[in-house]
Amino acid sequence: MNLLLGSFGTTEIVVIVFLALLLFGGKKIPEFMKGLGLGLKEFREAIQGVQRTSRSSY
Repeated sequence: MNLLLGSFGTTEIVVIVFLALLLFGGKKIPEFMKGLGLGLKEFREAIQGVQRTSRSSY
């Protein structure tokens, strides 16, 4: 798992951003990032709900 999520340097980030621009275009990236942010927010809220439920059951 650590191999897959290793540290990213500046060069890797620039290449990833460049590839994303080529694949999705400049107009689609903000929509994609907004959807990703909303998904992460919902995921965190669900995790917190499960933690609250598990704490209250003890």
